[in-house]
Amino acid sequence: MSTELTAAQLRAYDGSDASKPIYVAIRGKVYDVSAGRGFYGPGGDYAIFAGREASRALAKMSKDSADVSGDLAGLSDKELGVLADWEKKFLAKYPVVGRLA
Repeated sequence: MSTELTAAQLRAYDGSDASKPIYVAIRGKVYDVSAGRGFYGPGGDYAIFAGREASRALAKMSKDSADVSGDLAGLSDKELGVLADWEKKFLAKYPVVGRLA
């Protein structure tokens, strides 16, 4: 896992270019979620997370664009637990391809 991406570089992997994989970051780890293109690709239920750091939104179970960030400040213990559950699901289902710089 040596690839480091900036947030701006990560945005290029949002599913809008079918020739590129789709990436989602959680707690700074970048996952290749291309296997879930129907969910994360354009028009998918979770497309808002594609090409972005989605930790806060996942913790809050939110699809509000204001929550799609890596900012964990002010999250409750329950929300941090929800995020940990999401992280386990992603680790089990999708390969980690890098880290956010």
